[in-house]
Amino acid sequence: MEYLGFLVDQAPTAQILVVLTFRPEFAPIWGNRAHVTQLSLNRLPRRLSIQIMKQVAGGKEIPEEVASQIATKSDGVPLFVEELTQMVIRAGLMHEVDGRFELTGPLPELAIPSTLQDSLTARLDQLSPVRESVQLEAVLGREFSYELIRAVSPLDEVDLTQHLDQLVNNEFLYQRGALPETIYIFKHALIQDAAYNSLLISRRQQYHQDVAQVLEQQFPEAIETQPELIAHHYTEAGFNQEAVNYWQQAGKIAMQRSANVEAVNHLTRGLELLNTQQDSRERAQQELTLQIAMGTTLLATKGFAAPEVELVLNRARDLCQQVGETPQNFPVLFGLYSYFIARGESQAARELVDQLERQANRQQDSAPILMAHRGLMTMHWSSGELNHAREHMEKTIAIYEPQKHLSLWPSSMVRTPGSADYPSELSFCGSSAIQTRH
Repeated sequence: MEYLGFLVDQAPTAQILVVLTFRPEFAPIWGNRAHVTQLSLNRLPRRLSIQIMKQVAGGKEIPEEVASQIATKSDGVPLFVEELTQMVIRAGLMHEVDGRFELTGPLPELAIPSTLQDSLTARLDQLSPVRESVQLEAVLGREFSYELIRAVSPLDEVDLTQHLDQLVNNEFLYQRGALPETIYIFKHALIQDAAYNSLLISRRQQYHQDVAQVLEQQFPEAIETQPELIAHHYTEAGFNQEAVNYWQQAGKIAMQRSANVEAVNHLTRGLELLNTQQDSRERAQQELTLQIAMGTTLLATKGFAAPEVELVLNRARDLCQQVGETPQNFPVLFGLYSYFIARGESQAARELVDQLERQANRQQDSAPILMAHRGLMTMHWSSGELNHAREHMEKTIAIYEPQKHLSLWPSSMVRTPGSADYPSELSFCGSSAIQTRH
């Protein structure tokens, strides 16, 4: 320090430029000298982070998916940007094509390089009195409220507040707002990862279980507004059935908001966990509900003729056979019919629409009958059989009652007969019957 102070003092009269970097907690003795300019170095914006990635990659462009993960993980810290980029290149996850990098396969979740992990772990070890607090906070996520950490922490309010203040002062957390409305944010995603990964698996699962149960019992609004958060904690705790129920609820809410990409993600997580359970009629029924919802969202995100739609609906048809007599069979068959119509596979579509007509005639509900006629109308129209198409169109119009059948069309979430919870058949139906009437 004496030497650096001497060097700084000589700068005005010598042909030298002195550049020193230090952490915010350091108090330089030369800070008030007239010839010293002090700059605060903020996080790099995404644009500059991508420039560093390109330099590390020898001037070659890297895939957007890779750049996005690196930018998120590094949180604008140049060292982290460089290390993560080098790690991806060394790991052989990309190969060069025409002067740019392309992925060699699916991109896994990027891990923290060991050098950074060791550095962050060492910083955590220096705060041993609050180590357990920061580990629990890492389980809560990148951002968490004081209200939530107070509800799950075993510490009393005084000790907890002191621990949080220490973490803020030591550059682990940002603090936004005043108590008790405070929101805390990990300054780096990597710090959260390091704290989270330092937990024993058994302790980590226990924390996730505690958080999920606290959210259920003390934050009932989370069940209605953030079921995916509770689903995440139950998933990590190993409570698969509880997690499936909440992933299903999260998918439903996302569909109601037309957040179809998010809905696909939530439903996929639910289906993955459901596959770990033993076969039973109840399990098949729950998977059937998830698959029908998945079919609806794939129609919106992939289109009626997408191969993914056929895979989901064929699985749903198999599940209908396992479950037995169920009103959900009709929407599944109609979805498959719509798929084959969209692909121009007339014979397969004709066989399905005949099944739909027979099944509709056995039901008392006018909605399946209406949709069977609509399917027959479309079938005959696409085959050039216009007289038959007109006959079924007129029957469709005769049955249709705006107030009764309004919820059948794609602008609404349609219900399976007998259920108030799930999208029904006519989410699979394509263009609305109002177009049919016109």
